[in-house]
Amino acid sequence: MEFWNIILFEMGGKPVLLIDLLSAVFGLTTVFLAGRNSRYNFYVGYMYTALLFFMFWQKNLYANLILQPISLCINIMGQYRWSHPKTGEESASGNGDLKVTMLSWPQRGLTVALVLVLALAWGWLMSMMGTKWFIGYFPANPLPYLDCCVTVLILTAQTLSALKKWDCWIAWLFVNIANLTLYLKAGLVFMPIVSCLYLVNGIWSLFTWYRLYRKDRGM
Repeated sequence: MEFWNIILFEMGGKPVLLIDLLSAVFGLTTVFLAGRNSRYNFYVGYMYTALLFFMFWQKNLYANLILQPISLCINIMGQYRWSHPKTGEESASGNGDLKVTMLSWPQRGLTVALVLVLALAWGWLMSMMGTKWFIGYFPANPLPYLDCCVTVLILTAQTLSALKKWDCWIAWLFVNIANLTLYLKAGLVFMPIVSCLYLVNGIWSLFTWYRLYRKDRGM
């Protein structure tokens, strides 16, 4: 683990570690590729998942840590769905990719309700870890509810992205805003800057995928 803790430089009096920089580079690359509708985003995403696992372990952000194996499974599903569309799901581009679709309004309402319920329930469980349960085995999570809210939002955004739903970029915008808050409260300096770059890419991808959606519908 010492290798990952190499200090590269300082920002605002806070050290930026090698793992911080690598996570930022791989993360920005994978979302950039996803926003450009490139299936190669999944390959970069596998490395990004591994890097985040180590980084969140060091920061004691356990909800995000547990997220990484789940993210790996979602990435595998997404890579398959993007490259193996069912009959009638093919993109208008003619390259055999899955076309972009949207959630219905009832589906959006159900998604929001599930995010809120899961975030509150998971946040309560994480607040008990290290304070009421397993004391001495796990350091207390400093921001359990915010940590879990970000976790559930990321899972939602990743799942929608794997299904190539335009709505995934709405979820990613909330993720980026929540992450920005989480990183600032956790005392990080470098990652908030990265979150701002994610936010810019998310807004750009929102319009890019909407154009793909209209094209796939022949509009």
